[in-house]
Amino acid sequence: MTKNLHTTPRAKTPPVEVEPAADEPDPRYGVGERRKRFDALGRVRGTIRYTGDEGIAPGTVFVGVHRSTMPHARIVAVHTEAALEIDGVLEVVTGSDLYKVLGDRIYTGPAFADQPCLAVDKTRFVGEAVAAVLATDLATARSAVDEISVEYEELPPVYDVEDALRGDSFVHEELRPSSVFADLAHLHGVRGTNVAYEYRQVLGDSAAEHARAATTVSATTWAPPTHHVPIELPSTTAWVDSGRLELLSTTQTPSYVRQTVSDLLDLPLSRVRIMTRPLGGSFGCKMYDRLEPLAAALAWTTGRRVRIDATREEAFLLTTRHGAEVIGSMSADADGNIVAVSSDVRYDTGAFADVGPRIAAKSGLVAPGPYRIASVDVRSRCIYTNKVSAGPFRGFGVPQVTWSHETLVDELARELGEDPYLYRRRHLLREGDIATVGTKMHSADFLTCIDEVTKAIGWDKPTPQGDGRWVHGKGVAVGMKAVLTPTIANATLNLNQDGSATLLISTVDMGQGSDTIMSQIAGEVLCLDSRRIHVVRADTDATPYDTITAGSRSTYHTGNAVRLVAEAMRTKLLGFAAEQWGVPARELVLDARGVTHKKSDKLVTLPELVRAKFGARGATVTTSENFTSWWVPYDHDTGLSEKVTEHWFAGAAAVRIAVDTYTGRIRTQHLAIAGDVGRAINPTLVEQQLTGAAVMGIGHTLFDELVFDQGQITNATLLDYQLPSIKDVPEKMTPIIVESAHREGPFGAKGVGETTILPIAPAYAGAVRDACGVRITTLPLTPERVLHHLAASENARKAKR
Repeated sequence: MTKNLHTTPRAKTPPVEVEPAADEPDPRYGVGERRKRFDALGRVRGTIRYTGDEGIAPGTVFVGVHRSTMPHARIVAVHTEAALEIDGVLEVVTGSDLYKVLGDRIYTGPAFADQPCLAVDKTRFVGEAVAAVLATDLATARSAVDEISVEYEELPPVYDVEDALRGDSFVHEELRPSSVFADLAHLHGVRGTNVAYEYRQVLGDSAAEHARAATTVSATTWAPPTHHVPIELPSTTAWVDSGRLELLSTTQTPSYVRQTVSDLLDLPLSRVRIMTRPLGGSFGCKMYDRLEPLAAALAWTTGRRVRIDATREEAFLLTTRHGAEVIGSMSADADGNIVAVSSDVRYDTGAFADVGPRIAAKSGLVAPGPYRIASVDVRSRCIYTNKVSAGPFRGFGVPQVTWSHETLVDELARELGEDPYLYRRRHLLREGDIATVGTKMHSADFLTCIDEVTKAIGWDKPTPQGDGRWVHGKGVAVGMKAVLTPTIANATLNLNQDGSATLLISTVDMGQGSDTIMSQIAGEVLCLDSRRIHVVRADTDATPYDTITAGSRSTYHTGNAVRLVAEAMRTKLLGFAAEQWGVPARELVLDARGVTHKKSDKLVTLPELVRAKFGARGATVTTSENFTSWWVPYDHDTGLSEKVTEHWFAGAAAVRIAVDTYTGRIRTQHLAIAGDVGRAINPTLVEQQLTGAAVMGIGHTLFDELVFDQGQITNATLLDYQLPSIKDVPEKMTPIIVESAHREGPFGAKGVGETTILPIAPAYAGAVRDACGVRITTLPLTPERVLHHLAASENARKAKR
């Protein structure tokens, strides 16, 4: 009998806020207005139905996964007999079984086809999926995986990037590109290397500039791998219906998953359907290939309806943020001008490339920092090791390089005897400047961001002296990121005869409030109350293609598609009225009352207009539009491009802290963060995004770190993995919206979700440097690490006596 996991009665769903209150003077909640997200109550009260909350259909079987205990080994044999003898176990499927059906199509991945949904022939990290148990209930499936035994022939492991670059052992025999995305289409297959991808940026002669510079600072920084830790765990259900593969999953990339499943099963896209529900957080861990390829392969090859629910411990094994080492130098001439920056960036991508090549490139292009720099030499590499695969994480690799360039510029300012804030301000890029990557700056107001955050914390006020135990300090940093380009967004809009509207897009609302702001954009164009516009959940049978929901791209890209589709609807409605009244459309205007003929003051409401057009109640009017951004691919040798991105993110953080010199604990007294968002479609949601990203950045600065021992994670539980709690948030926090409108953004808007995670760590490290006189270049800034550096500093001071 199938076990029902959801027997707890659900709370009564509160009424959905749809209709505006009658006494509200102008209840349209358009662009620039503060509106709470439409699903706020449901998210707080737990009444929203997430993927895992969906009912379990009769016949559903549950999947348990047996995982590798070896970081790098040949699979000699998989023994499944004991597991099959357990009551309730229906089948055990191995990678070899799937390979016999799927062949090389079993290998998927956004950059390289290197990721089998079950290991074939060999394993590449501790925790890799080796065999799947299909059982009638979840408990049986999970207990049966312990009865599977695997014979291995151990291979030399590659534990870190130093091992990998020596080239004594290779994680993959051959790297085969998957060519899913346009900006990765140039990748080609190679053998005999662990370097999946290398991006170079060369401007001027940095070696010569370093050699003749007046002042040079150097640092090797390390940002460890971390985990995303969304509240909602991954869950995927897949089944076959009338020869089609249908799949419901916790994914923020339904269009990508559809293409992957289509390729995996060799089916036309029309026979693959991917459905989503709202996500309970993601931060990048629900992108690309997670549970979906395995669920699809099992459903298709067994003909069963299969469900995979990851445990919290398994979620740690699905993906991580890249650990990154950056060996960097920054030089200034006698006048303090920055004349050279060099960066050797090494991303540890683990066993699978995932989207690591794109991360190495997109972060490498901003590795020098948002400054006027005469020459640069950047080498950014994505490197395989025998560890859990790394993938996208909020900030897309840029926090790791920001950690480097802000450490360097802060130390350079101090070496020159200058104020770190004023030194940055003097050299920051301005509107119209050319970034080191060769692209002109527009709508990236670093100056206002850094001015506002330093003003907020009282940068010019004296720092408290301290009491002998607690010492005080202040720090500041900026962050720069390019939005993912090129990408594609589509939108379809149905205007209902009653004057409400239904918007179809494939952006997934993960809690960022995208459904709310998209309705505000459409409502602004059509002069409709945005609460009368419903956004349909991403479903590839209904909603149009969208590249991904990630990288803070949706407000700009999907927002532009929504603006265009609403403008097309406005044109269509004016055409209806022009046709009905026999007047030119140019004499008509659309406002909150309906369509008006300016010369005659004739007015028709939208319900009347649509009903007159079709002669029926309940009719709909439909428009569809596309927005595709474009770029100029960077030069192969120099990495330069005259248009490498559609727009820039600019942010800053300033912080005042107190450090307990007895324990090493850091207490945040005031953190101010600012982001240039172009135009705030909904200021409340923007402030929440700025704040949320900053708090996550505090976690990466003070707590988050995945610890590995011989390739195995040793803290993959929430008992061992440290996260900030409510007691760790700053005593005072000030989010600041900066608006430098983008000329092509929807109403001038850009994305915001990642902007303030970028500068948090270097701002804190600068504050520790200010308070204690020690420069720490390894994250996180744990009490033990702070104490270690204080002791080392004291020992060095004594040695000089």
